[in-house]
Amino acid sequence: VQLQASGGGLVQAGGSLRLSCAASGRTFSPYHLAWFRQAPGKEREFVAAINWSGRTGYADSVKGRFTISRDNAKNTVLLQMNSLKFEDSAVYLCAAEYDLRSAYFDQSSYDYWGQGTQVTVSS
Repeated sequence: VQLQASGGGLVQAGGSLRLSCAASGRTFSPYHLAWFRQAPGKEREFVAAINWSGRTGYADSVKGRFTISRDNAKNTVLLQMNSLKFEDSAVYLCAAEYDLRSAYFDQSSYDYWGQGTQVTVSS
């Protein structure tokens, strides 16, 4: 699976962005999909995930503000980010895996990664 993330940019605190990750190469629908983020000097951290049936999971820091969704017909996973905060600034990466080896919020569970898209929130 090849993943291509897009939609990042510069936004003021309180604003919104929608990230998109397009997949190609294999049948998309059975895959677990996730977004992670990494800020300079920090560890990569889990943001949100969605499984093949549409069940979702979120990091506590984004719960209620971010929404992950998938469109299997378009081979796309989306991340709608509302009420953005300065601390949401990071490179956002999408990930995919057919058979999770560990928890959905564990980055080691995912073999396929996109290149990342930069999100910068100005305070």
